Amino acid sequence: MRVWSVPARVVLSVAALGLAAGTALFLAALFLHVAPENAVSRRYRAEVDAVVYPEFEQNWKLFAPNPLQQNVMVDARVQTIAGDGRITTRDWTGLTAQDFAAVRHNPAPSHVDQNLLRRAWDFYDATHPQQDGAVAGPRAKLAEEYLKRIALQRIGRTAGGERILQIQFRVGARTVAPPPWSPEQVSTDPDYRELPWWPVNEDDYRGLA
Repeated sequence: MRVWSVPARVVLSVAALGLAAGTALFLAALFLHVAPENAVSRRYRAEVDAVVYPEFEQNWKLFAPNPLQQNVMVDARVQTIAGDGRITTRDWTGLTAQDFAAVRHNPAPSHVDQNLLRRAWDFYDATHPQQDGAVAGPRAKLAEEYLKRIALQRIGRTAGGERILQIQFRVGARTVAPPPWSPEQVSTDPDYRELPWWPVNEDDYRGLA
């Protein structure tokens, strides 16, 4: 059996460590290339590109869709009408806050609580690129009805004992803050968008529990 000398073992050990470190750095560069843009990939973009291009170019992404870059809060309020014709504007109801409360500390949170409202807003936002809420396509009206029915299912047919006449949505978007060690400077102040009032009628409750 061949016995390696001490210098040979040292050389082999150093070579093995060098290969392992090089492989780890190469895999890290590929990971940063295909991962969603983040503080690390932005900081080392030139180094990552030098490793990846042109021989190891990747045209796919690690996540599909990419993780959200904003925290979006959807609120709703209603106007009610009393028997004497008096109209009252009610306080805002935090629909997203309700979902957070249902998910937080829940070991098996509902898929509905996690995604239904969020996906409904994504659907609306994608079909209403104009801030004034103008209908921009054949699916836009469907997106409005979908969002409205989700809110009405939670609020009910009455508020304060009075029939609901109209509903309005307010959406606040806050950019996720970068990590403390990142030099990136972004505003984390919420950006609010209020939609116009939408009338509510009996058809909006059809099929709702």
